[in-house]
Amino acid sequence: MRLQAASPLEMLRLTRFPPRWRRPPAVGVPAKNVGFRKVASGVSSLGSASPRSLNIFDRDLKRKQKNWAARQPERIKFDYLKEEVGSRIADRVYDIARDFPFALDVGCGRGYIAQHLNKETVGKFFQTDIAENALKNALEMEIPTVNVLADEEFLPFRENTFDLVVSSLSLHWVNDLPRALEQIHYVLKPDGVFIGAVFGGDTLYELRCSLQLAETEREGGFSPHVSPFTAVNDLGHLLGRAGFNTLTVDTDEIQVNYPGMFELMEDLQGMGESNCAWHRKALLHRDTMLAAAAVYREMYGNEDGSVPATYQIYYMIGWKYHDSQARPAKRGSATVSFGELGKINDVMSQGKKSQ
Repeated sequence: MRLQAASPLEMLRLTRFPPRWRRPPAVGVPAKNVGFRKVASGVSSLGSASPRSLNIFDRDLKRKQKNWAARQPERIKFDYLKEEVGSRIADRVYDIARDFPFALDVGCGRGYIAQHLNKETVGKFFQTDIAENALKNALEMEIPTVNVLADEEFLPFRENTFDLVVSSLSLHWVNDLPRALEQIHYVLKPDGVFIGAVFGGDTLYELRCSLQLAETEREGGFSPHVSPFTAVNDLGHLLGRAGFNTLTVDTDEIQVNYPGMFELMEDLQGMGESNCAWHRKALLHRDTMLAAAAVYREMYGNEDGSVPATYQIYYMIGWKYHDSQARPAKRGSATVSFGELGKINDVMSQGKKSQ
């Protein structure tokens, strides 16, 4: 199977494709001119969470899942989704007509954004992740890079350090998303920009529905097997609460076709995206899994026998305040009412006749 080309602005159908050969990753450079805060550890303690947050996810288990995925000999064949979203994040970086001397990737995985950036745009790139194996097996990139083992909720950098912060498909696993966004805002310089992507609420709805129907029919009830995701209506509020302004939030969908449900679940495990909620059900009965696969194919199957999986992506952009930024005029300072805007065509036509 192969990756089918499509416009970045429309829904993209992806299929699993064979791994590509890559040269060894570039060696990181010394972290000069970037301040680090004194923290007990860049990675939170096992299973810990912020005192004010709901402890939904087992962060220690998520670290183990990502470390396991990064150690696999064929890990490249599971990178297709994160590479695609990483390239779309990079496109948004290029849309901003400026250079970024210092940039940070929060929850970088194996460097899915950095590989699409160039040294003309980013001077030095810092990558953080909770999984040390992901950092050790980072992808090739041309910009100078520093890898830092750190938790998204406990960034070990000083205030006003970075011109750009990016994050791709990582923040949906944090227990305290408001804190993580506040940390990002804290390390940004004034007039710095944050560009991120997280999974949306309709992600893997086919898998979720199939498992629920099969488990209800076979076991008389169901447990959540797909992790909860943030609603798009909440993202703007959370960004504003963290201190960002000039916000942009948009959605996109990527649909991937798989031979069957079990191949989809295998790929999720290979991506390090298996469920890590504390209240997850550890095991499903074999007949329930077979029934779910049958339901999946019957309800959502394609004509060629494959089954689709939908990944909904929320992209967000927010800026840290600076006096040079454009801002709305004071209330009541307008000199023309909206009612008079309808007469603008008449005014313009009269002006042309008088010339």
